[in-house]
Amino acid sequence: MNKNLQEILINAGVFEYGEVDLCEVEFTEEVREYCIQNTCRQYGKTWACPPAAGTVDECRERARRYNRMLVFSGKYAIGGSFDFEGMVSALQAFKTVVNTIDDGLRIKMSGYLLLGNEGCGNCRNCTYPDNPCRFPDKMHHSIEGYGIYVAKLARQAGIAYNNGGNTITYFGALLYNEAE
Repeated sequence: MNKNLQEILINAGVFEYGEVDLCEVEFTEEVREYCIQNTCRQYGKTWACPPAAGTVDECRERARRYNRMLVFSGKYAIGGSFDFEGMVSALQAFKTVVNTIDDGLRIKMSGYLLLGNEGCGNCRNCTYPDNPCRFPDKMHHSIEGYGIYVAKLARQAGIAYNNGGNTITYFGALLYNEAE
């Protein structure tokens, strides 16, 4: 990984990061099933999540255009396992991290795919499914929506999935070609 990318991650407020060979990443229907069960309440409500993100096969095909995956996380303190407001606040803070990474990448790199989690967050009300996305170049699909098991991905990247009590950790991924 080059210094520019490390600087972007640090300036964005990333907690941990690690690289994974994209050939080793599994894309499964099993994970997509959690989306269909609407666990995060985003299924069918945003362009960033299924079914708008495409099938697992389409997501895999889109991802396999790249040969590297940089997995990154944000760790946030919350009041406990029932602190829903803290979780939502942390999620919004992580979306800012993802957007900050994207802003930094745009001037230094081309041809990448940036994944976030649980919807997009760029618009108060998503146009899905009635109208096209207002900001398709700023929209980040969900890692889980791609059918990727995040706990396994974190292990592959050598970063912590669980960071202890009274914390929540969110994950994103940058897919790119090594030559970039």
